[in-house]
Amino acid sequence: MPASARLLAVAVTTAACLGSTALPAVAEPQTDAVVSRGVTIPEFYNPPAALPSANGALVRSEPLPLALSLPGVHGPLPGTATRLMYKSTDSNGEPMAVTGAYIEPSAAWRGSGDRPLVAVAPGTMGQGDQCAASLGLEHPLTLNGQTVSIGYEDLAIYRLLAKGIAVVVTDYAGLGATDRTHTYVNRVDEGHAVLDAVRAARSLDGTSLTPTSRLGLFGYSQGGGATASAAELQPSYAPEITLSGTYAGAPPADLVEVTKAIDGSELAGALGWSVNGFLESDPALKPIADAHLNAAGHAALKDLSTMCVGDAIFGYGGRHSTSWTTDGRTISDIIQSEPALTDFLDKQRIGTMKPASPVRLATGISDNLVPHAQARRLAVDWCAKGADITYKPVPELDLGSALINHFTPLLTDQGDAISWLTDRFDAKPATSNCAALPGLS
Repeated sequence: MPASARLLAVAVTTAACLGSTALPAVAEPQTDAVVSRGVTIPEFYNPPAALPSANGALVRSEPLPLALSLPGVHGPLPGTATRLMYKSTDSNGEPMAVTGAYIEPSAAWRGSGDRPLVAVAPGTMGQGDQCAASLGLEHPLTLNGQTVSIGYEDLAIYRLLAKGIAVVVTDYAGLGATDRTHTYVNRVDEGHAVLDAVRAARSLDGTSLTPTSRLGLFGYSQGGGATASAAELQPSYAPEITLSGTYAGAPPADLVEVTKAIDGSELAGALGWSVNGFLESDPALKPIADAHLNAAGHAALKDLSTMCVGDAIFGYGGRHSTSWTTDGRTISDIIQSEPALTDFLDKQRIGTMKPASPVRLATGISDNLVPHAQARRLAVDWCAKGADITYKPVPELDLGSALINHFTPLLTDQGDAISWLTDRFDAKPATSNCAALPGLS
């Protein structure tokens, strides 16, 4: 069995242990319903024509059934979930609807102060609306013959809930919300979506959160980029939010380097998600894409736009972008040759602003999918600005698969990352190791 298939099999098994749902293909879609690869997206995810003016304002909410929920003395375990839609602002300054979920834990918070809140930014889920993390809480495994969606972030969410920490998870722009294409790895859209999820959770009625509840961010991979972006955007975009700490695992801080690395990897489909997201954010780039993509490239972008990560691994794993371009160059080479594309990606670079709160930045030393070197450079950039950074190079063997090298620290470092955040909520000061960074891998 290929390494990518082995990894997916492990993930599927994990999701099944959490509680899976095999969804049948939809034969008779509801009127005006959005159907993505045989999955009918609940009407809740269709944004209204008009949105509130305030960022983080709730548009709507409803109860969200968790796939794994057991009766407990103090309520269902691990908690009670609410589906959310809230208003945010995209990278063009335009209003956008974002969906997500808030989970009120049944477990008591035993640390100091009131119950804290963590905003979880999911790792790569895909680009189809059926891949949204909030839907993954309801259906950890969606398998219908047309799509494979795995709610692997449920593990971190449940671990946080078990400690009595409230959780809000964002679906990001256009992932779940059916009015636009998901702007994959757009740092502003993602950072805003994370911070506005905090605002939305704090405004939700009936929670145990208080104005003094400590706040934190948690994300790995795409989620690590989103929380890293949110941490440095917070002082200007959400100055009323005081963050106790941010975990940014394997952040794709430099998309130029990440684009090179994923080309030809098991997750080569993420190239298509990136390009689709770029074109959604800046339609002026479309003539450049049209000039360089051949018929196969255009077909791949359309196909990938409704895929989840499992679909992309099986459908596009190992593909090279040279087969998508008119002249056989890679997408990375084309980016370097087009000033408009270079400028766009330069604006996506994370590390140009200083986070005002402690950040734990972790990266696997053998990660060659979201390359270790560019993640480490983010720590260097932030330290140079005087930020409070705890840099953690995660030791790991090169296992011969870029996807497994990248995925492994998500699991092996997760407990330490949660413990670090818990210490921040317990009012223990963070210890920056910026001075030791030159001697760390």
